[in-house]
Amino acid sequence: MTRLGHIIRDQRGAAAIEMALALPTLITMIWMFVQLAQVFRATAGIQQALGEGARYATLCLNPSVTGCTTPSTTNIEAKILASVYGIGPGSFVVSPLTKATSGTGAYYDLKVTYTQATNLLILPGPTITVTRSKRVWVAGD
Repeated sequence: MTRLGHIIRDQRGAAAIEMALALPTLITMIWMFVQLAQVFRATAGIQQALGEGARYATLCLNPSVTGCTTPSTTNIEAKILASVYGIGPGSFVVSPLTKATSGTGAYYDLKVTYTQATNLLILPGPTITVTRSKRVWVAGD
């Protein structure tokens, strides 16, 4: 038997070489799942903040015989910012609010956006943007 034939049939160290080839891919995939989990957690957090802002916008402050005073846009935005959680390494933005009317009803269109840049350990990954919006009908002033 030639020396080359002996080396080709020798299986010692094959598992180490296979692991060296597969391990970087496995680690990268696990890292991608971790980053995706961060985005899902942030999505839950911004949805919670949007809901809290919507609930706060519908409150009747200082009720009187002539009607209600609704919270100001600044107070609603502050409530949204105070209620957000889990936003991790990304950025969270509350779009400016304006009160609009339709027929005899008034409403706010609440909109929040979360943006997170991802990476694949060595290479940059995609930037993920999640936007949620909600229309909230409020009492008139």
